[in-house]
Amino acid sequence: MALYEHVMIARQDLSNAQAEGLIEHFGAVLADNGGKLVDSEYWGVKTMAYKINKNRKGHYAFLRSDAPSAAVQEMERLMRLHEDVMRVLTIKVDAHEEGPSVQMQKRDEREPRRERRA
Repeated sequence: MALYEHVMIARQDLSNAQAEGLIEHFGAVLADNGGKLVDSEYWGVKTMAYKINKNRKGHYAFLRSDAPSAAVQEMERLMRLHEDVMRVLTIKVDAHEEGPSVQMQKRDEREPRRERRA
């Protein structure tokens, strides 16, 4: 099975519990199709750079999965059909990073940026 990372943006008028319920729902979709949800993070409500469907903000969620491509395709299909999900990005990765994502780390915990070359 392949490793994937997904970022999902849900409508801003959902409650936090409903947004986290979407994570569980799509994790169950993966499990039903032979995959598994390795890890998930709820990033909270964030302001977007531009409006999507007349929404200025959205609930962001991050999912790590280990699933066959058919399971990921089915999950993405259901996400596109779901009225609460505005955008989805799926990336195939070679390995999952340990610990929380960069979005959840505090600034002082992150690795320092590299120097720019002139």
